[in-house]
Amino acid sequence: MHYYALTAIAQLQHMRAQGQQPPAHASSNSSLPSARRWRLWVLAILSLVLTWGVHNLAWAQAEKSVLRIATTAFSDGGKASISGTPYRVQQEGWLEQELGKRGIALEWFPVTGDTGATMNEAFASGRIQFASYGDLPSVILNAGGVRTQVVVPAGRGTDMFLMVPPNSTAKSLADLKGKKISVHRGRPWELGLLHLIEDSKFSPKDFKLVNMDIKPGTAALATGAVDAIFLIGAYPIEDKGIGRIIWSSKGKPDRKMRAELWAKKDFIQANPEVTDLVVTAWLKAQYWASLDANRESVIKDGTRSGVPESVVRRSYDDPSLIWKDRFNPAYDAVVYQHYRSVLAFARNQKLINKDLKAEELLEPKYVTAALKKLDLTGYWSSVKAPALAAAN
Repeated sequence: MHYYALTAIAQLQHMRAQGQQPPAHASSNSSLPSARRWRLWVLAILSLVLTWGVHNLAWAQAEKSVLRIATTAFSDGGKASISGTPYRVQQEGWLEQELGKRGIALEWFPVTGDTGATMNEAFASGRIQFASYGDLPSVILNAGGVRTQVVVPAGRGTDMFLMVPPNSTAKSLADLKGKKISVHRGRPWELGLLHLIEDSKFSPKDFKLVNMDIKPGTAALATGAVDAIFLIGAYPIEDKGIGRIIWSSKGKPDRKMRAELWAKKDFIQANPEVTDLVVTAWLKAQYWASLDANRESVIKDGTRSGVPESVVRRSYDDPSLIWKDRFNPAYDAVVYQHYRSVLAFARNQKLINKDLKAEELLEPKYVTAALKKLDLTGYWSSVKAPALAAAN
């Protein structure tokens, strides 16, 4: 509306310069002197401009008054609770304080269940500005036209496993040729299985891949309905005596599943200061977790969802990875190569119908600036491409 109002003022000025009179209905009294009628017309239009400005300023302030960050959560006594880096950010309180100084409230958006679909919908509807979640749902969201970017890589990823029944004689994938392998098709760990098949010089056609989620797949493994299962979170299943691990992604940095801190692209472009605060808070939390002195606290946090401590310790156990690099935020060859693989997988599986580049999904400038501000430049290592080949 401001465009039309300003255009109307310009037209009035032109009319006056040409000696024309404003419309008689501009005033309730057409007998008013011409100069006064001109002033009333201009004041009326300026009033509309001012009203528009106040309305839109209030709207902009309302939009900025709440910052929402979504993260995966677990149910704790009927209440959704968060863990990991988001939990540390929440408990430290620095981000909430800094946002509060700028008149912005921080709200957490905990998600249980189908986290990918829920967070994608929340991004698409504008309910959230940031989310800590997985790679494949984010790729699907971007291909659908809702653009987000990784603003903080979360570390070195989550391990995936190939399990067989305890009494199976299989020792490697080669022993399962022609056998039934349960895997949840279209989920991030299916890419892990396809990578394993490729690395082992086989084709997916060499196996009978059965599409099942982890829970029914585990039941099928226990009853002998399938010969193996590919999944995440294998240790509790192993502890129950249902399965035996014959392969894992430990020691293979580019064969892990990843989750990062994602942000709405248009939001971070319009709000760089707020984005810098969020990224800085995330890096402060990842740095805290990376310190050996805080290792036991990190492990204890991992048990808050009811996961046994022994499982948490084994999840972090990777002789090829020093403790602090589990929280490494580097945008290095590991990250870029991973997202190229995810994009290719999603395209080949027809989960997306357009080509995207990894560089479109990754925005490293905020991490670079925050590391410098926190005097952490060089604290974490970066993996070069040749090192990946050596690790496999």
